[in-house]
Amino acid sequence: MRTLPIALFLLAACGPSDPCRSSAMHLRRRYAERYIGHWVVAHGDTLTLPQMGDRFKLAEIVLDTGRLVVRRTCHFRGTLVFQVPPETLAVTWSGQPEQALIFGWPAELGPFAGIGATRVGDSLAGAILFDERLGVRVPPGVTARFVAGRAR
Repeated sequence: MRTLPIALFLLAACGPSDPCRSSAMHLRRRYAERYIGHWVVAHGDTLTLPQMGDRFKLAEIVLDTGRLVVRRTCHFRGTLVFQVPPETLAVTWSGQPEQALIFGWPAELGPFAGIGATRVGDSLAGAILFDERLGVRVPPGVTARFVAGRAR
């Protein structure tokens, strides 16, 4: 019976360690490659939420290769720069073949779930996503879309 504790210890030691160094992360890095960079919003909607009275206008998106563990999953680091209100937010993001999803907005900023963006030629096009769980009702058709190009 002494071998059971030793076997359990060895299994625990061989278990997944840092998710940012896993083999799955190598594939995710490859998917993310097309989104990495500094993007400047060329056209973007200004969004006003009636419940909050705040206006939001996205100016820049920086999608970096730095990594961060978020709830046992590895995400890349990024930054969102808003023109209105003038604010810079540290966010995390994940790249997939069809889109990049940007997460990590502070709850006090508003009812946002993040940003969904995709590459269209040399541009990054997307929209701000809303989090229905926070109780803010957004009228149908309200979006905050943007198109961004690489910073030069």
